[in-house]
Amino acid sequence: MLSVFFYAISVAIIYNSVKMEKLVESKINQWLSGNYDLETKAIIRKMQNENKTDELVDSFYKDLEFGTGGLRGLMGVGSNRMNQYTIGAATQGLANYLKMSFPNEKLSVAIAHDSRNNSPEFAKIVANVFSGNDIKVYFFEALRPTPELSFAIRHFNCQSGVVLTASHNPKEYNGYKAYWNDGAQMIAPHDKNTIDEVNKITSIDQIKFLGKPELIQTIGVEIDEIYMNSIKSLSVSPEIIKKQHDLSIVFSSIHGTGITLVPKVLEKFGFTNVNIVEEQAEPNGNFPTVVYPNPEEAEALSLALKKGEKVGAELIMATDPDADRVGIAVRDLSGNFVLLNGNQTGALLIDYMLNAWADNGKLKGKEFIVKTIVTSELIKEIADYFKTTCFDTLTGFKYIAGKIKELEGKETFIAGGEESYGYLVGDFVRDKDAIASCAFIAEMAAYAKEKGFSLYEKLIDIYVKHGFYKESLVSLTKKGKSGSEEIQQMMKDMRENPPKKLGGADVVEIRDYLFAQTTDLKTGTKDAIHLPKENVLQLLTSDGTKISARPSGTEPKIKFYVSTKEKLNNKAEFENVQLKLNNKIEIIIKELGLK
Repeated sequence: MLSVFFYAISVAIIYNSVKMEKLVESKINQWLSGNYDLETKAIIRKMQNENKTDELVDSFYKDLEFGTGGLRGLMGVGSNRMNQYTIGAATQGLANYLKMSFPNEKLSVAIAHDSRNNSPEFAKIVANVFSGNDIKVYFFEALRPTPELSFAIRHFNCQSGVVLTASHNPKEYNGYKAYWNDGAQMIAPHDKNTIDEVNKITSIDQIKFLGKPELIQTIGVEIDEIYMNSIKSLSVSPEIIKKQHDLSIVFSSIHGTGITLVPKVLEKFGFTNVNIVEEQAEPNGNFPTVVYPNPEEAEALSLALKKGEKVGAELIMATDPDADRVGIAVRDLSGNFVLLNGNQTGALLIDYMLNAWADNGKLKGKEFIVKTIVTSELIKEIADYFKTTCFDTLTGFKYIAGKIKELEGKETFIAGGEESYGYLVGDFVRDKDAIASCAFIAEMAAYAKEKGFSLYEKLIDIYVKHGFYKESLVSLTKKGKSGSEEIQQMMKDMRENPPKKLGGADVVEIRDYLFAQTTDLKTGTKDAIHLPKENVLQLLTSDGTKISARPSGTEPKIKFYVSTKEKLNNKAEFENVQLKLNNKIEIIIKELGLK
C-alpha cells in the first residue's frame, strides 16, 4: 500500500515537472520568435547554450505579480524579471485600466525613479507607454524620493502614478510601485484589476512603446518646495527648534534619493548642524559602501556611526534608496550609540506627536493613528493613554493609506507607522515618508534635549508608563520556485500543527488572516477578523507574547515577528528586564525551529 502511495507521489512530481518544462519552453520560444530586441534574444540563447537550466526556469516559469509593494524582482531577461517588456506590459495594462476606470476624463500620471541601476531608463519607458496611450505625464527631471511621487499625484490631481524603485533590496533588484488617484499604492480591487488587464496582453505588439513627447511635462524643484513647505507646516515645536537649532545631526542617504531633500527640509525646519556622510551622499545603484542599502541593517549605518562619533553627534539618521524608510541611532545611558528598531522609533514618534497635540490643546476626540498588525502593541498603549483611536491594518502602507482615505473628512489623522522603519506624519502624502520623518525625528530630539533628557531616556520612560515591549524579527530568504514552495509549506505546517506553548506560556489564541478568523483555544470560540484576507498567521500566548508569520509580498522571504512584554517598574530595572525579554525571545525563536 505504501509503495503505491510513493509511486503516486513520484508520478505527480514527474507530471508537474514536465508541465513546468513545457510552460517554460513555450515562454522562451515566444520571446525568441516575437518582436523582442536582438540583445534580449542573444542573452536567452547564451543561457541555453551554457545549459543554465535553473536560471532559465526561474526567469520564465511565471510572470511578475503585484504584491504589497507592487512589481518587484531581479533585473534581467524573462517574464519573471524586471526589464523593458515586463515594465511595458505592466504600464500598458495600467493605462488600459485607467481608461476603463475614468471614462471621458483627461487622464494624467506622475512618474519618479530612485538611484538604482536602470531606474532612469525604466522610468522613460513608463513615460513613453503612458504618453503613447494619450495620457499626460508629469515626469520628475531626476531621481526623487517615493513620498514626493505620492505628493505629486495629489498635487496635480492625477489618476495614477508610478515610481521605479526596489526600495531597500540588493542592487540586483528593481521595482515598479503603482499608485492610485489618492496618492496611495494600489489596493483591491485596483491592483487585481490592473493585473487582469496586464494578463490580457499576450504580445508585446500590444504595448504602445512609442511615446508622445508633447504629453510629457518635466517637473522638479518647484514641486520640491511645495512638498517641503507642506511638511514644515506640520511642525509642532518651532520655538524649541530655534533654541536647539545646533542639535548635532548626522545624515546618510545610503547612495539614494534622500540626499535630494532631507538636508534641505532639516534646514527649512531650522537645524543648522547637519553633517552629511559624504561617502554615501552620491546616488549610486551599485551601493558600493554597503552590503544591503537597508537602514534596518546595522552594517548600512556603520559609516554614519563612525561620522557620529567623530563630530559628537546626538542623532544619526539614514534613509533607504527611495527615502520612504529611515533608521536612527541615539546615545544610550552610557553615552554610546545604539540603533533603535522600527517599533521603538515609531513609539517615540507617536508619543511625541500625541504629547505635542495634547499640550497645544489640539486633541478633540476625533483624531486617530494607524499601525499594522505586526507592529508593536506599545503604540496602541500610547494611543489609549491619550484617548486617541488606534487602528490596525494589514502589513503594507497602502492599507494605512486606505484607512486615512476611509476617514477623510470625518476624523483627523495625526501619524502612523509600521515596524519596518516606515512612518507618516500628516495626510498630504499617502505612503511612508522618510523625508517628513527625518524632520520630525529631529524635532522630537530637539524637544527632548530642551526638556533635559535624551531620546533613549524618553524611550525608557515610555516603557515604565506603558509596559516594556520587546520585538524581534527573523527573516528567512528562500529564492526561486523551490523557495516559494518551501515558504508555503512552512505556513501550512504552522496552521495544521501550531505549538501548544511558547516561551513557557500557553498559546491561547490563533488569528488566521487568510481565513479572516480568530480562534480562542480555551473555549473554541471563533470570531471574524474584519480585514482583507492575507496569508498571515498569529499566535498569542497567555502572557501577552505575539508571534506573527508572514510571507513577504515583495521579496522571496518569510518573516517571523516575535513580540514580548513585561512590566517595568522603574528605570533602575531596565537592563535586567531587557535581558529577561531578550532571553525569552531567543527561547521562542528556538522553539519555532528558526535557529
